[in-house]
Amino acid sequence: MLSKADGGTLSTIILNVTLPAAIIVNLADLQIQTNLLILLLAGFLLNCLMILIGAVASKRKKTVEREFFMYSVSGYNVGNFTLPFLQSFFPVAVPLLAMFDMGNSIMLAGGSTVAIDKIVGEKAPVTILGIVKKLLKSIPFSAYLLMLILRSGEVVLPTSLIDILKVMAEANTFLSMFMVGLYLELNLPRKSYSLVTKTLGVRYGCGLILFALFYFLPIPHTMKIVLCLLSVSPIPTFSVINSVKAGMSEEIVGFTSSISFIIGLFFMTLALLLIGI
Repeated sequence: MLSKADGGTLSTIILNVTLPAAIIVNLADLQIQTNLLILLLAGFLLNCLMILIGAVASKRKKTVEREFFMYSVSGYNVGNFTLPFLQSFFPVAVPLLAMFDMGNSIMLAGGSTVAIDKIVGEKAPVTILGIVKKLLKSIPFSAYLLMLILRSGEVVLPTSLIDILKVMAEANTFLSMFMVGLYLELNLPRKSYSLVTKTLGVRYGCGLILFALFYFLPIPHTMKIVLCLLSVSPIPTFSVINSVKAGMSEEIVGFTSSISFIIGLFFMTLALLLIGI
């Protein structure tokens, strides 16, 4: 039987093997279009918007709590949740999701930290070059970037390579969902209820507003599905890591993340039923 202690190993396998394989396989036939580049920009700007909302909503809280709040209300969990979710129910939307995640990843891998440190008044030694290096060290982001470059030049990967990668990619959904269950944490000190409730309330309150906006916008159906699902997706792993680095209790961060997975799964399933595929 696996325990939480095995989560690190499982996470490493997902981030370095099955997720990059899934990205390459799903983008192998990608046709670069203007609307895809709009999604990349949306991934970046929505992160910025949610950080600003988090900054306003938490302005009376202590510095550590403010950082936790802003990290938790911003960011979109694509690789470990939305991607395997869409792979199972609507795989044709994965290329659009991947483009959104490129913009999302820029913020998660360093952009959010720069913005949040600036807001709380910390002068962390983070540079644009540092963010770029961090992004390129991320195998999933490098896979996104590689496929974007290859498909921009209409380069087609060998069928034999795609067939090998498909074997690994097919394991991504199962392993990602298994890891979610492995990390589920439902213990929380009573004194932290208010902070967690407000954090999740702001994240999903804004998420539902964005959902309604995207639902009624006259945009292509596939793009509508992607943006609506992302609006109510769970807290990303990077936000959890950054919150702990900022000094927030692992117990509080773990509980908030776990509850967001439950809420996110409920709303994403409801969204898919409402929009239809």
